[in-house]
Amino acid sequence: MKTIALIPAAGQGKRMGGQGNKQYLMLGGRPILAYCLEVFEHHPEIDQVILVVPGAEIDFCRREVVDKFKFGKVAALVSGGAERQDSVRLGLEAVIGEPDDLVLVHDGARPFLCAGLVTRIIAETRVTGACLAAVPVKDTIKTVAGSRVVGTQPRQTLWQAQTPQGFHSDLLRRAHAAAVNAGIAGTDDAELVERLGHPVAVVEGDYHNLKITTPGDLLAAETLLAARKEGRL
Repeated sequence: MKTIALIPAAGQGKRMGGQGNKQYLMLGGRPILAYCLEVFEHHPEIDQVILVVPGAEIDFCRREVVDKFKFGKVAALVSGGAERQDSVRLGLEAVIGEPDDLVLVHDGARPFLCAGLVTRIIAETRVTGACLAAVPVKDTIKTVAGSRVVGTQPRQTLWQAQTPQGFHSDLLRRAHAAAVNAGIAGTDDAELVERLGHPVAVVEGDYHNLKITTPGDLLAAETLLAARKEGRL
């Protein structure tokens, strides 16, 4: 049984205000993408990494990220699709292995992944076949129609999904194939597996495992990185 990290990093970063592909923005002197790649590179249970990027950026990514930082576990750079779901499916096509191999899908724009969370996701996936990292929501969540509140959700049952999300390879392939056949666009891979009727376990994630989507997120990441370097976190 192999364990493969599949990293979709083909987003256009539209909410970054024209700064380009967010995965290549610099954070502490390194591209954002390099941080999670480093975790997978040094994790003893990860056998290989499949990296999905825009087709026009494959050479750049190989030169400026993979080769420059010596990420030897990157087995393939795959041209991504129009949406994240398409990119994951295309990345899966590059995975060569057995049906019970494990695939961990992780957002390339989540730089503060920790090795301990990867270990917990792998262990749970081996048992359940599907799991995700998530954290309990801190804020009160309102249901809104137009500009009116129409309900308040019970906070104790709400969790904020993160990545990594781990799956048996065959299960994830079947979930993506079913989504294509049904014309369904899910918000994450776990939703596609849920639609098959397969249970998805939850592993408690990390509030610092933020996804960089906006300039404000990048500022928060810089603050978090500085705090870690100074030993304040």
